[in-house]
Amino acid sequence: MPGKEFVRDSTYITDRVVAAPQRPGEWPVEPGRYRLIAARACPWANRTLIVRRLLGLEDVLSVGMPGPTHDADSWTFDLDPGGVDPVLGIHKLKDAYEKRFPGYPRGITVPAIVEIATGEVVTNDFDQITRDLASEWTEFQRPGAPDLWPSELRDEMEQVMRRIYTEVNNGVYRCGFAGSQESYDAAYDRLWTALDWLEERLSTRRFLMGDAITEADVRLFTTLVRFDPVYHGHFKCNRNKLIELPALWGYARDLYQTPGFGDTIDFVQIKQHYYIVHRDLNPHGIVPKGPDLSGWLTPHGRDSLGGRPFGDGTPPGPVRAGEEVPNPLL
Repeated sequence: MPGKEFVRDSTYITDRVVAAPQRPGEWPVEPGRYRLIAARACPWANRTLIVRRLLGLEDVLSVGMPGPTHDADSWTFDLDPGGVDPVLGIHKLKDAYEKRFPGYPRGITVPAIVEIATGEVVTNDFDQITRDLASEWTEFQRPGAPDLWPSELRDEMEQVMRRIYTEVNNGVYRCGFAGSQESYDAAYDRLWTALDWLEERLSTRRFLMGDAITEADVRLFTTLVRFDPVYHGHFKCNRNKLIELPALWGYARDLYQTPGFGDTIDFVQIKQHYYIVHRDLNPHGIVPKGPDLSGWLTPHGRDSLGGRPFGDGTPPGPVRAGEEVPNPLL
């Protein structure tokens, strides 16, 4: 709205998929029962793709991937033959929302978990989905799956992730969709205060919480990987490029080159999503050819800080057949 600060609608379907349901709104963990709908273009959905892969849940939780663009009505399955999700048999994700909640009044968002048998959406609470994949699906995680929520770090992690969400993940949107110069200026200052804090934090530790990756790294990475291709220009977050921030750029490359992170990233779809969908910011829908992305594959030098990405665990294996990124850098 003109003149207003951007405020994200944070009302989600708060049902959960848990190991031992005890109350209304809790669904049982069951292999093959659900389908994760997660567009590669969306940073919030990208989190779930990374966590699902890190934990090795591909065989128990299938994934459907809408295309990078959508209309005001819904995300659509335009990458699939006939524009139909091959498991759910629907053209639009909206169909799953409407199946459970006729006349669903809010936006049709990804990620979403859908019950395959009924075709009904279960939850679209992106924050809780990855928490539950890590804590409730443990019986079906791969051997060597990393501990993304180490108990001894959890209190500090929650504080770090809260600041990353409000100031960085959502902060870039607050800049991009500011409705006035004043709201943009305030959003810009908040974003760069947080990025300067992260630059300092990551100058002395390999990952956000120390020597191994955690959920906090997943949440920051999906914004950083979109920063230079989209947020720097499209959202006017342009004090610096990511490649000009030594610690954050090295950290982002370290994660990108770690199995489970970069192999979920499709820069083509990311740019198509933002530049084509946001016609209010880019009226002609022109997708820029740049920036040069080859730097993501250059040595990051973060090994000198020590640590092991997967701690006492192991990297995930090769990407599941049929889930490969169609436009890979790696």
